[in-house]
Amino acid sequence: MMEKDAYSDEEIRSILSLKNVAVVGISRDPSKDAHIVPRYLMENGYNIIPVNPFADEVLGKRSYRSLMDVPDDVDVVDVFRPSDQVHPVVKDAIRKGVKVIWLQLGIYNKEAVEEARRHGIKVVYNRCMMQEHKRLYVWKP
Repeated sequence: MMEKDAYSDEEIRSILSLKNVAVVGISRDPSKDAHIVPRYLMENGYNIIPVNPFADEVLGKRSYRSLMDVPDDVDVVDVFRPSDQVHPVVKDAIRKGVKVIWLQLGIYNKEAVEEARRHGIKVVYNRCMMQEHKRLYVWKP
């Protein structure tokens, strides 16, 4: 079982308050988590910026070939790529000046995480943005 980052609920709430989210590896397939999660986020007030080199449009929004092609400011990069493909995304995120890199459930790359942190970027890993949003804002005990 992979560990997750050590952020407190308060820190995750602060991260979830950032609304410009580039989703690297977003899927056009509505049955995949990489489509379901960004759709949920969009429906809950987030500005989703699709990044998928094989799609012109996802969720009714223009899709960009890479993070570096996104003309807008990006607060959070939500990553749906295999762990061994995370490092180039992190390098682009550093160049782009993002605040947070969010590696979805099951995704972790130690070197990439360390590099991002050296550049002052928070890295959330092995968590789902949708699940955390629901847990902290929707589900009531």
